[in-house]
Amino acid sequence: MPLKTVAPEILEGLAEFDSATVQNAAAIVYGGYISEHIDYTGPDLNPYLYDLDGSGKPTVGYAMTSTWMPLHEPVPEVSGRHDFMDSIAYANAPTIVVQQDIDMPARRGAIIGDGMAYQMVALGAVGAVTDGNARDVPGIKKAGLALWATGRVPGHGPFNMIDHGIPVHVAGLRILPGDILVCDGDGVTRVPVDVASDVLKTAAEVRAKEGAGFKYFSKPGFTIQDWEDYKTSVGG
Repeated sequence: MPLKTVAPEILEGLAEFDSATVQNAAAIVYGGYISEHIDYTGPDLNPYLYDLDGSGKPTVGYAMTSTWMPLHEPVPEVSGRHDFMDSIAYANAPTIVVQQDIDMPARRGAIIGDGMAYQMVALGAVGAVTDGNARDVPGIKKAGLALWATGRVPGHGPFNMIDHGIPVHVAGLRILPGDILVCDGDGVTRVPVDVASDVLKTAAEVRAKEGAGFKYFSKPGFTIQDWEDYKTSVGG
């Protein structure tokens, strides 16, 4: 199935906002807070490599989902890793590789390393979000791939991709193929493609409102009367 995308300027616009602002904006678009399981990642996802270019901007791209086994041979034997890599290569858009370790036990072996990172970057990936372990993290950095993972280990056993282009779960977040992911030091916020334009517009409004509050509370000579005035203005 072809990747459903938004206009490039929408993706670029989302990259101007941190994951927390985008999460706030998405909540407004949906008319109230939604389940965290379809909204943002939990605290066990580690931001190992981010802001690689020093711009301070998050990594933003379309989710390319996959499941992996790093310890045991699957039964029956599976294939299709080239098909998965093709989905990255022919996306014609920035992609984020999303991996879930489904071995038994999960999160014991590594499911991404520097060799894979070099391939992924060459094919157009800008980041990897992994419910499982990474290894060769310095090499992944040299490859230029941003990385979020739930852990690090030095090795793996028999190593196979099981499936791709399916819903996966990463650190408590359900991610669908083609979702827009906004990834930074706080973690990952998920933005469905169909609401991306509305989320972008609302994120600008959230930033303006927050900026006004920051300015108010940081003004020189802030007084208790300023606080009382603030309470009156917001009510409650």
